Amino acid sequence: MNIREIDAQLMKQAFLAGAQGLEAKKEWINELNVFPVPDGDTGTNMTMTIMAAAKEVAALNEPTMETLARAISSGSLRGARGNSGVILSQLFRGFTKEIKMYKTVNVPTLARAFVRGTETAYKAVMKPKEGTILTVAKGMADKAVEMAEKTADVEEFAKEIIAHGDLVLSQTPEMLPVLKQAGVVDSGGQGLMQVVKGALEGLLGKTVDWSAAAQIAKEPTGMDSQAMTESVDVSDLDTADIRYGYCTEFIINIETPYNEENEQEFKTYLESIGDSLVVVSDDDMVKVHVHTNDPGLAIQRALTIGSLSRMKIDNMREEHQERLIQNSEKLARDQKAAAQAKENASSEEGMAGKNQQPRKPYGFIAVSIGDGLGEIFRGIGADYLIEGGQTMNPSTEDILNAVEQIHAERIFILPNNKNIILAAEQAKYLVEDKEIIVVPSKTVPQGITALINFIPELSVEENLKTMIEEMERIKTGQVTYAVRNTQIDGMEIHQGDIMGIGDQGMLAVGASIERTTIDTLRAMVDEDSELISIYYGSDVKPEEAKRVFAMAQKTCPDCEVELHDGGQPIYYYLMSVE
Repeated sequence: MNIREIDAQLMKQAFLAGAQGLEAKKEWINELNVFPVPDGDTGTNMTMTIMAAAKEVAALNEPTMETLARAISSGSLRGARGNSGVILSQLFRGFTKEIKMYKTVNVPTLARAFVRGTETAYKAVMKPKEGTILTVAKGMADKAVEMAEKTADVEEFAKEIIAHGDLVLSQTPEMLPVLKQAGVVDSGGQGLMQVVKGALEGLLGKTVDWSAAAQIAKEPTGMDSQAMTESVDVSDLDTADIRYGYCTEFIINIETPYNEENEQEFKTYLESIGDSLVVVSDDDMVKVHVHTNDPGLAIQRALTIGSLSRMKIDNMREEHQERLIQNSEKLARDQKAAAQAKENASSEEGMAGKNQQPRKPYGFIAVSIGDGLGEIFRGIGADYLIEGGQTMNPSTEDILNAVEQIHAERIFILPNNKNIILAAEQAKYLVEDKEIIVVPSKTVPQGITALINFIPELSVEENLKTMIEEMERIKTGQVTYAVRNTQIDGMEIHQGDIMGIGDQGMLAVGASIERTTIDTLRAMVDEDSELISIYYGSDVKPEEAKRVFAMAQKTCPDCEVELHDGGQPIYYYLMSVE
């Protein structure tokens, strides 16, 4: 089969096949996680990212290369989850920038697209590390440039790139000692190879059963609509307080010249007909959110810029009345959930009332999971909690939605997981009407420490410096179970073992949760340690936690020990030492 050119329809088929190729190996890729913990989510993050784009691509009946590129870029950008998902979205972003200007693409164009995708992804990472998905992408890009001078056949070109990508992937353990020690290749690189292999099958005529794969894109997230509905309390808001009755949202696919001047004119117009305005512009699209009494005016103006998608218009006054009934029923069922809802204040109706008031100087978003940890974050000042963390990393769009809910000039985001920091940074650059500060907290205890040390009288720069310094003073430990056999940090680990993991690696392995927890704590404490905080998870009974608390006091008599009900899943105990 000799393929010299690829048109938009064939490229669509290839992309959907690539998405399906990744989805089919999702769990296998998850298991390649270096640490054998039950939160190996690279496969899940990459799959959720590509499926967000695939959902938009599948909806294109008669795609052009330009509309296809836009769907891939914008869909993956909004759906990006975790470091691997963000990097994958950036690879797509660069790739599509190169192909969008052509009706058909050939080998030289594909080679340039591979290179541009890799360059875009490298720029998105503050400190690129070799032996990762980036290395695999660069290896394929280099091979693409070489092959562009040797063949015009897309199939031959693709097969050589895939063979070289597999070779580079096989060498990743030699580039990262931690991979070699665990006996695995880089999981992100493996995920990328599944995408490219699936895409080749699509090019060669593989039929894509999109109905099965599309379901992945519909999986609930930490910011799904049901969760947002349940977390609202608007009982003290009268419908008369809602100045503009329709919450109007849509995405504009830019089809006319659109620069900063055009954008400012558009914003000025929307401000003249409503409030609660958010306009997020990307290269090829604009996301709009506005409260107005005449959605048609907003839509008509938007149509002068381009075609519209994802249109949503809600009657906030009508929804408010329905919400009052729902909240009353919920209060009767669950007093605790209703109290939590008041503090989160996550509804758009609540925002409509709040936005009549001046913005407060600072707001705080924390990523967390578990009722106890949520209460702790709210108690020390968090305005909004995104449910997520170890087993489900929130997407860039989840974070953008959270930002919309906070009526503040400056918003600090606490990712509390190293795999969420990139998504938060990506969201930061998509927000235009608020200053976003990402605090690089990698664990929940770090996030708690950072928020406790915020001082309103200090500047943003001074606060960020202080928060980071205080985070670096604490040591974090996490206790969970192994999901597979491996050897790491000189320790032999078997499936079902209990593991204590520190900031720099494995600290303890054993058969007992309590004993391993104390062994982990002992490895964290030194002569300068003063305070130990222990957060027990949802799978730990209170009496068991009290025994660990007593053992910790006996083991570390010179330290003050605090015990908290964290309620987190997966991890029996989270601990911090400072």
